[in-house]
Amino acid sequence: MSGRETGREEHSAAADPQHLEVAPGFERDQVEGWVPELASDEELREALERAFSYRGDVLITRKDGARIEGYVFDRRSGRTLSDSLVRVLPKDGGPKVSVCYSEIAGLAFTGRDMAAGKSWENWVRQYWERKAAGEKNISLQPEELE
Repeated sequence: MSGRETGREEHSAAADPQHLEVAPGFERDQVEGWVPELASDEELREALERAFSYRGDVLITRKDGARIEGYVFDRRSGRTLSDSLVRVLPKDGGPKVSVCYSEIAGLAFTGRDMAAGKSWENWVRQYWERKAAGEKNISLQPEELE
């Protein structure tokens, strides 16, 4: 066997997902359906951090009674609640909305967490199951968004 063939075998083994080093994932908060108490500034900040990490819609109720439901895509944490804001893509498709932390009276995690149960490991497992079943030209597609 030439050095060239040995190199190819080593490269092949290195590219095999069964031999790749896998970094551990992290636990996601199970917050779907959660309505946090916002009794203190710190609780509000913590809940909005979780809303930013959440991959579903949240319902923000302002102190004036207005309600905005959508995806929190950005947050800017300042020194005070008045200096801090979240930015939301409304569920109804309207323009992006910025909400100052000091205007928020309530928060609810209303939408389905689109990232729950999704992982690279699940995708790879499905690929290998289909390959083992003899399928050719395997292409795993992401789930349809609602």
